[in-house]
Amino acid sequence: MVKFKANNLNIWFGQIHALKGVNIEVQANEILSVIGPSNSGKTSFLRMLNRLNELHPAFKMSGNLQYDQIDVRKLDVEVLRKKVGMVFALPLPLPLSIFDNIAYGVKMHGERNRRKVSEIVERSLKQAYIWEEVKDRLDVSAFKLSGGQQQRLCIARSLAVEPDVILFDEPCSGLDPISTAKIEEAMLKLKKDYTLVLVTNNVKQAARVGDRTAFFLSGELVELDKTEKIFTAPIDQRTDDYIRGKFG
Repeated sequence: MVKFKANNLNIWFGQIHALKGVNIEVQANEILSVIGPSNSGKTSFLRMLNRLNELHPAFKMSGNLQYDQIDVRKLDVEVLRKKVGMVFALPLPLPLSIFDNIAYGVKMHGERNRRKVSEIVERSLKQAYIWEEVKDRLDVSAFKLSGGQQQRLCIARSLAVEPDVILFDEPCSGLDPISTAKIEEAMLKLKKDYTLVLVTNNVKQAARVGDRTAFFLSGELVELDKTEKIFTAPIDQRTDDYIRGKFG
């Protein structure tokens, strides 16, 4: 099943042509790793999936992008962003307790039953592999958590509103190897119930968790294939050069 489908997708920010004629599908219940050097278009592609690019005053697009066979431009943006959550490079917990960080979005979407909210908080923290670390201090400020814990808290916060897709924009860029491993473990478990798109500058991470990998360069989708093939027998020489660290 296809979750997203882009046909000849072009994106501009003023005079900058950020994405150039991209054709790509994101499959349900996969982890799609997206790699490429700086200014390759990978983050622009990611932010297009929940229409965050539209916040840029000089944004314009051509072509077509569908979510569940519906043009994303025809979807209410708030509904889309509830279904397509985002986890950013820097964890951004709310200035609230651990519990209230997770409960906030749930309550904003209309859930008022205290027992139901508590169940959602516990389930989300377990899915993000942080429950055992915080279950006895849910009333503590989220700012008391380590960076890796804050990032998993942000993943739990996204899960609490029951999304369909989770977008990860370099979620481990500032984390130590142990925290990174925990987030990767969570991703591998989450794909059973969710579709994940991961933008990462760490090609080894892309290889570890991605079912398929897309390589972007200068706004173009150079190559998309099963991750094993991308990393062992890429078709395009530019893909091979990037993976081997010859540029980037």
